[in-house]
Amino acid sequence: MSAVRKTLTSALSAAVLAGGLAVAAAGPASAATCPSSAAPVIDGARAAWSLRCSGNKVTVSGWVEDTRADTKCAVVRVNAGNGGYKTKSACGSGVREQFSYTFGGTRSAQVRLAIA
Repeated sequence: MSAVRKTLTSALSAAVLAGGLAVAAAGPASAATCPSSAAPVIDGARAAWSLRCSGNKVTVSGWVEDTRADTKCAVVRVNAGNGGYKTKSACGSGVREQFSYTFGGTRSAQVRLAIA
């Protein structure tokens, strides 16, 4: 195998491995346009949300709940298609928090449930 081919093979293998690790570490996410909804559950948290559009605006609304008695919080992170960003946390087992965020200039958002 030539040196160039070995280098390319090694670089490709490293990129695939890094990409696989990044995907494995990510929590449930929903990248969506209107209308859509999701209800993810992960160890220690659960949530439900929906995306609604009106004109050139998207509204993401729902709830997030902490399901484990520990020092961590359940967090919903919303990345709107226009670059806007919002979060909502629920801390303490059984605590549920409601949220509703509206972003102008887009009809899409990525919503992720995580533990922090």
